[in-house]
Formats: sequence, structure tokens, C-alpha cells
Amino acid sequence: MSPLPSSTGSVQIQQFYDKGLAHASYAIRSGRQVAIIDPARDPQPYYDFADEHDAKIIAVIETHPHADFVSSHLEIARETGATIYASKLVKASYPHQPFDDGQRITLGTVELHALNTPGHSPDSISILLMDELGQSRAVFTGDTLFVGDVGRPDLRESDIVGGHSREELAAQLYQSTRQKLMTLPAATRVYPAHGPGSLCGKTTSPDLDSTIGKELKTNYALQPMSQEEFIKVLLEDQPFMPKYFGHDVVLNKNGAPSFEDSVRAVPRLHSGIALEPGVVVIDTRPAEQFRAGHLPGAINLMDGGKFETWLGSIVGPQEPFYLIADSQIALDTVIRKTAKIGYEGNIKGALLAPRELPATSPDTDVEHVRQQPQDYTIVDIRNRTEAHQPIFDNALLIPLPELRERAQEVPTTKPVLVHCAGGYRSAAGASILQAALPASVPVYDLGEAISTFQPQSATV
Repeated sequence: MSPLPSSTGSVQIQQFYDKGLAHASYAIRSGRQVAIIDPARDPQPYYDFADEHDAKIIAVIETHPHADFVSSHLEIARETGATIYASKLVKASYPHQPFDDGQRITLGTVELHALNTPGHSPDSISILLMDELGQSRAVFTGDTLFVGDVGRPDLRESDIVGGHSREELAAQLYQSTRQKLMTLPAATRVYPAHGPGSLCGKTTSPDLDSTIGKELKTNYALQPMSQEEFIKVLLEDQPFMPKYFGHDVVLNKNGAPSFEDSVRAVPRLHSGIALEPGVVVIDTRPAEQFRAGHLPGAINLMDGGKFETWLGSIVGPQEPFYLIADSQIALDTVIRKTAKIGYEGNIKGALLAPRELPATSPDTDVEHVRQQPQDYTIVDIRNRTEAHQPIFDNALLIPLPELRERAQEVPTTKPVLVHCAGGYRSAAGASILQAALPASVPVYDLGEAISTFQPQSATV
């Protein structure tokens, strides 16, 4: 996590940013008291911040039950004695104080005021920081308002997370932005829970904070439009929803167990042990190593910037799996990343890559692909919005999160070629198809060479 400190009068705001999940959390300090907003799974950075300033964490605030990461609110409360605050609409099962319109928390010489801002979820709140003079200085908007975007309203439709329609929540988001956030003074700083690349929005800016005034001028979702226009614009081209999102909402409503205890509980296996048949193997080594040798049927999901998101998109929340890496440090890293989305309990065993790796993957003749693409069945595993600009004519579009379930749709009359947008996902996609299709069908990964191919002018 990389901290981004700022100062507002007598209060210090520290932003902690996890680039892998595009998640921003916050420590607010006034005097020797600290409040934490939307903490990540690992609570240690917040403890370190409080210790550094000889301060005590007295409050942990959840803007809503998060879908894309597991929060450490319950662990922090148990460790420090802090009170957890969340909207009464969450119906949280952990000990907490309701925090809704009209309620406030005193933190040193400042106050934190609750604003109910439903829309991303029906139980979303924003937190307004008021200084000693009663002036609004900052607003922590959770997933309601991002820099350049607003939160997506389509994550609570399944029965497991409430069965709320996306149109209903989009309408609530229209009212929350217009009646609550857009009425704040223009100089009020905006601190959202997510930045660029988050699947909780679609066009998030690379900036990690803003002001209400700047958002009123530049944020497409805050421009003058009717509620009906807002709903239509907002629901267009939303990104895919990973398999783990509903699971994390439920886990966060109940409160997660200790991060370090959960990581230590993951079974560590000797690399020579026989693995249980039928259990998926996630091999996190670089693609070149995987192609040179891997366990039959393994999925090559490389450790990288978005490992957690893709793990939770390919593997279901109730599905056990083995985790393989090429060093103990790398293995510990991917276990901790797995725990950030609440999947550590799914790990049937974590182990270093065995010496005997009988399966291999063929190398790709990139020039042959360039000159004779018709010789291949080409599978485009990008997301649908990315695939509006096709790279190959007649490519079969199956986004990576759907590939395991739809692998049998791939024709096997020609060699298969898999591509994505930059090379990371295609390693996973090619390994999925290699495991699912007959052994007689070669499966090639175009990898990073995709960057040397130009998109077609047509759209799909």
C-alpha cells in the first residue's frame, strides 16, 4: 500500500492505496485519535500509522459491505477496542453503532457526519469531515462517487445480496449525487474508495482524490441530465462482475476472521506430494516457465498486478484449488493476495512447483499468425467492451471469466490461438483451453505479441 498524506487544518488524512485492487482506504487523525475508513484485509498499516503518531484508533467506518475486497473492520475493532460504524441498513451481524443521516462522531477537534448516499448499494453512506468552525473540509464517498465516475449499481441483483434491481439503485444514485454530494461546497475534497482499474466503476480517473467543484465540471455522471438519462448512461458498458463479488458482500456483512491467522492456516504442502484429482491447480509462475513444464490441467494465472481480481473471476467462491509458485516468497505473496478477496479458505494446499512437470505448451509462430490468421481458430478472451475493436476477423469472443464454463464452444478443427489485450490474460486462457480441449488440438498463446497487431476498423 502506498500512503498519500494530506492535511486539512488540524486534521491529518492519510490515504492507503492498494493498486492490485484499486482500493483506497483512509486514516483520519485529529490529535491523538484516529478513525479508519474502509480498511483493507491487512490491518497492520493502520496500526503502524496510529503508533507513529502516538494515537489511538477509536472508530472504524464501513461505507458499505464491499464486494471487491475483504475488510478488516472486525479485526481492528477486536484488536483496538474501536467502535465499528455502519448504516443500519447494512443489518450487519457484527457489533456496531448505526451511522446514518444526522449522526456524527467526534474525533479530536473535528466531527465526522454520516450521509446516506444509496445507489452503488442500498446501504451506502458517505462521511463528511467538518472542522472546528462547522465547515465541510472533505467527504469520503466510498463507492458512491469516484474521481470521474460513480459507483456501478448492478452488484446487488442476486438474491444472496438482496435482490435489488440495477435500475432501482441507479435511480437512488441519481438522487444521492444530486441531493447530497453535489450540494456540498465546491472546495470540499473528495476521497473515494477506489481508483483506476476498479470493477466497481467504469471510467475512473487516474487521480486518487478530487474536489466537489472539479467533479461538477468534469465527471460525466454529474452533468445536467434527467434521472432517466442518468440511468441509461450509467448502465451502458458496465464491466463484468467477478464470481467472488457476492461472496465478499456476505463476508463483509458478517465480519472476516484475522488476516494473519487466516494466512497461517493455509495448508503448506511438500512439492512432491500427490494432488487430489479433479481439484483445479492455479500455477502462478511466469508464462515462459509454465509453457516449459506444468502439471496437467493447471491454469497459468501469473502473479501480477490484478492477480486477485482474475483469481476471483476464474475460480468460484466455493471452489477448492491448489496454489503453486516458484519460490517461498512468491508463494507467500500469492497466498496473501488470495486472502484479500476472502479465498484463503479455498486453498486446499500451497506448494512450490514440483520437479516433475510433465505437460508443456507449444510456442507460437507469431509471423505465421500475422500472415495466415485463417489457419487458426482465434479466441478473443477480452471483455466485451474491449472487443468492440476486434483485432482478428471472425474471432470467437469468450471473455476470460466465462472461458472455463464455455470452453466446449471452441471448434477443434484447427489449431486454437488465444489472445487478450496485453498478454497477461491469454496465458490463463490458453491454459484453460489446453486442459479442456482434446490433447490432439494445439493451443497457442499469442501473449504480449498482441501489441504488434492493429485493431480492425469494424466493430462487433
